[in-house]
Amino acid sequence: MNLDPDLFFVLGTFFGLLSFPALLNAFTHGRRPGMAVLMFVIAGAMIAFAVSQKPSGSYTAKTIPGVFVRVFGGGPG
Repeated sequence: MNLDPDLFFVLGTFFGLLSFPALLNAFTHGRRPGMAVLMFVIAGAMIAFAVSQKPSGSYTAKTIPGVFVRVFGGGPG
């Protein structure tokens, strides 16, 4: 089974963005941010995996929009 690092990067970015408001909400209301922290850690692990598995090196600011287009559009990798 071939794991696409671009997919892991996009999913990690998505989960990281979703966890940020939950983290802020938990901290401002004085609650434990258990699930938000778990989601943030999973997001970081997915991004770290993607960066370590990328054959042509790491992601740059110029290549990230193309990564999202390839993943969502199904374009050539």
